[in-house]
Amino acid sequence: MTVRRFDEIEGGITSVPGFLASGVCAGIKRQDRADIALIYSREEAVAAATYTTNRVVAAPVTITRDRLKSGRLQAVIVNSGNANACTGRRGYRDAIEMTRRVADRLKLDVNRVGIASTGVIGQVLPMEKIRKVLPEAVDRLSSEGGGDAALAMMTTDTFPKEVAVRGRVGGRWVTVGGVAKGSGMIHPRMATMLAFIGTDMDIHLPPLRKMIKEVVKQTFNRVTVDGDTSTNDMVLCMANRLSGNPVTPSAYRQFSGMLRHVADRLAKMIVMDGEGATKFIEIRVKGAKSIRDAERAGFATANSSLVKTMFFGEDPNWGRIMAAIGYSGAFLREDRIKITFDKVRVVARGMGLGKDREMEARKVMKQREFTLTIDLGVGRGEATVWTSDLSYDYVKINVGYRS
Repeated sequence: MTVRRFDEIEGGITSVPGFLASGVCAGIKRQDRADIALIYSREEAVAAATYTTNRVVAAPVTITRDRLKSGRLQAVIVNSGNANACTGRRGYRDAIEMTRRVADRLKLDVNRVGIASTGVIGQVLPMEKIRKVLPEAVDRLSSEGGGDAALAMMTTDTFPKEVAVRGRVGGRWVTVGGVAKGSGMIHPRMATMLAFIGTDMDIHLPPLRKMIKEVVKQTFNRVTVDGDTSTNDMVLCMANRLSGNPVTPSAYRQFSGMLRHVADRLAKMIVMDGEGATKFIEIRVKGAKSIRDAERAGFATANSSLVKTMFFGEDPNWGRIMAAIGYSGAFLREDRIKITFDKVRVVARGMGLGKDREMEARKVMKQREFTLTIDLGVGRGEATVWTSDLSYDYVKINVGYRS
């Protein structure tokens, strides 16, 4: 059993020494809501990221990906309300201009400024509005500005998503803090919507790249709300190395646990805030022939509209789960499958255990959070997926998204 050597602390990315942030209103969404966030490290940071695997890629993702080939970054400008995707050359020029104006104001090399956007696809940015507030975004940078940045990143989110941890690594205090946005168009084939993580950990670029890739795989890549992968997904980690901790394998292992915790918490917050969601469900698949098969069965179940509406209706209609497992592509033997809601088993040997068990499972499903365990009984492969239910409000939110 691993002993946790860190504690959660208040705040998010600006809880990390050397990180500042701000959030201002340009009027991209509405005149009364912040929609421009700026994150800045006083010192140049080692940086690594993962991006959407959607082949339709927003201009900000392309620009940030190109600039991060150097593994160095010092600031990220983020806008919400407009994805700046499918906007052609103009969209690319507008994103470049935003980074250049921030770089000039902060007196940075423009290649040290990343950019991210989230919102409606296919609309050009209102640059006349954005130009007016970028100086304000820089001038309002502060160590208390993380919350403002979190609010500015929100679109259909119902709450800001922040988390931070602090612990001793190699005898020095190290902090990891993060901020994320996302509630709809969530199905990661890389990451999930937008997430930015900062740390003062003294770490070299190769291990940071390796860690962020692995952590994302085990956290953000294990969530799904509606099966849609965005054109703008990005998870970015910046390490300004101010802690001065020893650079050792032991230190890296400790830091990896802290990074994983922050990513895990942010990923779960995104699922909990799924558009119209009333349930948070952890789907555990075990007994699969391989990890890949466990993932196939887990995501097929989590993404099934029929299963998700079953969660919303609090009805343990396990036949829908069996059907999803069956078409998932995972190797299985029907007569070995078990299905359990928390501790209430409703299926064994591929068959239902009766109405009494289903009534007990119905009580479990009335909870805000519960666990669905699927045991395929054919191997040792295991995987966990986090998902939400599908409610009437999901349709209402997305029908009116652009209006």
